[in-house]
Amino acid sequence: MKLVLYLTLVVLVASSCDSTEVTQKNNVKLIENYISAVENKDYDTMASLLADSYVGIGPSVSDTTTRNLALAAWKSNSAELYESIKYSKSRVFPITVKDGDYPGEWVSNFALLTVNYKNGKSVQLLANTSYKIKDGKITNSFTFYNEADALEQLDYVFIDLNDLNN
Repeated sequence: MKLVLYLTLVVLVASSCDSTEVTQKNNVKLIENYISAVENKDYDTMASLLADSYVGIGPSVSDTTTRNLALAAWKSNSAELYESIKYSKSRVFPITVKDGDYPGEWVSNFALLTVNYKNGKSVQLLANTSYKIKDGKITNSFTFYNEADALEQLDYVFIDLNDLNN
C-alpha cells in the first residue's frame, strides 16, 4: 500500500512539473511570436495574441492602453512614424507570480531595440516588457524604457523652465 501511495505521489509531482514546463515553453513561444509580429508589422498576428481584455501599461506611469487602442497606435505609428523596429540581444524567460495584484504566468523580455524613423533618424533603447499570459493570450503588459534617452537621441533638448525666467 505504501508503494502505491509513493508511486502515485511521484507521478503527480512529475506530471505537474511537466505541465508547468510545457506551459512556460508555450508562453515563451507566444511572446517570441508577438515580438516577431511587431518587427514584421503583422497586425493580424498581434491582434490574435492579445486578449480582448488586454491592458498595457508603460513606459510612463500614466500610459495605459487597451487591445484596440494598442493595435491602432501600432498601425498609425508604423504608417506615419516608424520605418522599422528591431529587437536584438533579446532575452525571453518565464516567471510565475504567486501573489500580489497580478498573480499568474508571465514572460519577461529584455532587449536592445533599434527604432528607425521615417525621417532617417534612429534610436536605440534598452527595454523590458513583462507580459501576463492566460489561456494562450496576452492579458497584460508592463513596458519600461528611458523615454528621455529616446528623445535625446532624436535631438530634443531638455530645459528647466525656471531658467527661462532668469
